[in-house]
This record gives sequence, structure tokens and C-alpha cells, in this order.
Amino acid sequence: MSSDFDIAIIGGGAAGLAAAIFASETNPNLSIAILDSAKSIGAKILVSGGGRCNVTNQRVTPSDFHGNRKLIDRIFRRFDEQATVRWFTSLDVPLQTEDTGKLFPVSNKARMVLEALLQRCKALGVFLLTQHLVQGITREEDEFIIHHSQGTLSAKRVILATGGRSLPKTGSDGSGWELAQQLGHTVTSTYPALVPLLLDPSFFHAKLSGISHDVMLTTNVNGRTIDRRSGSLLWTHFGISGPVVLDASRFWVTASAQGEDVHLHLNCFPELSRQAIEKWLTEAATFPGRKTLPALLAERLPNRVATTLASLQRPDLSEVPINSLIKESRRNLVQTLANLSLPVIGSRGWNFAEVTAGGIPLDEINPGSMGSRRISGLYVIGEMLDCDGRIGGFNFQWAWATGYIAGCHAARRFSS
Repeated sequence: MSSDFDIAIIGGGAAGLAAAIFASETNPNLSIAILDSAKSIGAKILVSGGGRCNVTNQRVTPSDFHGNRKLIDRIFRRFDEQATVRWFTSLDVPLQTEDTGKLFPVSNKARMVLEALLQRCKALGVFLLTQHLVQGITREEDEFIIHHSQGTLSAKRVILATGGRSLPKTGSDGSGWELAQQLGHTVTSTYPALVPLLLDPSFFHAKLSGISHDVMLTTNVNGRTIDRRSGSLLWTHFGISGPVVLDASRFWVTASAQGEDVHLHLNCFPELSRQAIEKWLTEAATFPGRKTLPALLAERLPNRVATTLASLQRPDLSEVPINSLIKESRRNLVQTLANLSLPVIGSRGWNFAEVTAGGIPLDEINPGSMGSRRISGLYVIGEMLDCDGRIGGFNFQWAWATGYIAGCHAARRFSS
């Protein structure tokens, strides 16, 4: 039986485009198609990194990810961050490294990344079938029958690359997992990750909207610390965002969804211990003059943050000189500065999440090929898998690496 295509890739995001390119480069004689439900491909690439597209990081390790790190390590040994740099250079997209370790296109334009991928697909003869919403896949003898919104087509190999549920307006609605389940795979519980958090409206965050500063966040679940990290926090009208919040959000969201007792605590001086903060305040109280608490805190914090934290104290310490603080007030102040409980009431959800936590377990996939252990000829890549990285280009690196492995292996299964 003659199939319509040798390889059909379901989903035209970062992983799907990479898989198509590497498959076609591995075996130029193959007929390869990408099916995507959207009218135009690559919406998530265009909005990533504030429209700049953080394609990878200068150092990527399994510890940057949540998931089966042993298998994650095997995958990145096949296609690491240096391979990504070389690949984009070959696509005429030179990259630059920022102080944070993030790599962006020199142009600072995500569109350059997308256009380079689409142009390479076009040059290789990859068919881009937009507005083809895949509704079901069945296995018949030695090929797959793909049922989509415009009819059916067949393929000898199928690569699932539909993404997770993050940013559904870009086309990732989680429907790909249903396709995988139809073919025998399981899917773990899924949660929004790298997502801003909502605080109780009665808290002071709205007064500080737009201000960012370095902090330490600690997540406690059932009385046990499960995560502690430092970085930049952004106060917003709805709560908190910024890199440190996005990375910490996964722990709060998953624990809360599972009914655990979860709390998030803020240390405004990430470089100082509780004892060091108390020592600083005690020493400041010995200096002559009538310096107020907001003035002292403003030496290390933005002015509005300093004033707000001082006014939180009972009694209000905004106008009290440092050298007039009684011991109890100083002790309470240290608690506020080093271990302020944040009243998180939820996250901004899938519409604002940058990635999905959970998905198809990695042990159902062969890391050497990204091929399914359940059904021959099927591959699963990218955000569909139970692997999510921290902020900083790591999730794109996962897309390129899994796309590379699946594309090359699927193409090599055909005789030249």
C-alpha cells in the first residue's frame, strides 16, 4: 500500500519544525509533512522571550529540568547546547550570549528564528499543511491513518509534536495527549509551569506594581522545604512574576493542585541570613542621627519596597528612627524581611504559563530514538513529554534536541 507521506509530523512548533528539518536532511528522498491546526505556524516561537526567542542557554544540564534526569541526560548527550549554536549558525541565525547565560538571535527578533526554520523546511521540500486539525490516528498494517479536519492521509512514520497546554491561544491545547492515549500511551497529571502567581487582593503587591528586585523564595510543603531559589521578582497588579517566581511556581502549583499544605516565603535580602539581617539592623541602631527605617532599607531595596515593608510593622515604623527601635520591633522586622509569608491564592493559569509540567512519561519513550516503546513507527517529542525546564532557554533546547533525535532516527528507518 502506498502512503501519502513517509513521515507525518503532528504539530508545527519548535520541536516539530526541528524534526522535519533533521529528517529531511538525513534522507532527502523522503516525503515529509507537518500538520498543524493553526492558520500560520510558529506562534509560540514568536511570543517567546518577549518576542526575542531565547533559543538555548550557554550551559544546559539535566539538573535544569524536572523529569527523569537519567534519560534527559542521554538525550542531551546526542544534541547539546553547542549543537544548537552550530545549527542556528548554519541557518544564518547567529546567536549572542547575555550575562544571564541566555542565548538570543543577534537580531533580537524571534521572527528571524521562525523564518529561518520555515525557509529551511521550504528549501527541503517539507509540506506545511496548516489548518489541518488532527482528530485521530489509527494504525493499520504498516502505516498510520491520520484523520484531520480536512479529511484523512496516511504515513509510514508519525512524530507527535503538538506541545502541552501552555499558551493555548498559540495552538497548544493538550489535544495531542489524546492522540497518544489512542495509540496506547499514558499521560501523567499536567500543571501550568513557569507561570505568574496571584496574591490575595488585600496584600500590598498592587502598590509596588512594576518594581523588580532580587529576592529569595522558599516553598514549604507539609512543613518541609522542597525548593529554595534566588533571583529577580517582579511585583504586579495581580501578584508576583519575574524569573524567580516563574521557576518557583511549579512547586506551588503542583502541591496546591494535589491538596498539599503549601506556603511560599520571601526573603528580601537573598545574600543575607536571618542572623546577618539582625546584625545589620542592630549595628545601624548604634549610628548617630535619626535615620528612619525606610531610609535604611532603601540602601538595599527600591524606595517604595522599603517604605511598604516599614509600614507593614505594627506599630507602623515608617517614621521611627532606627536607634529608637525596641528589641521586639526589631525581631518582628527581621521576620518580615527574611521570611515574609506570601498569600498565594493561585496562578494565572494556562493562558500565561510558558510550559507544561507533566505529560507522557519518559520511560515510555526510547531516549536513543524518541520512538514509542508502545507502538512501532511512532515518535513523541517536545513539550508533550513529562519534562520541563527552568526559565532561560532550556525548554527550547529540549525541543531542538528531541526533534533532532526523532527526525534523524525516523528518516534512517527508510532505505536510501
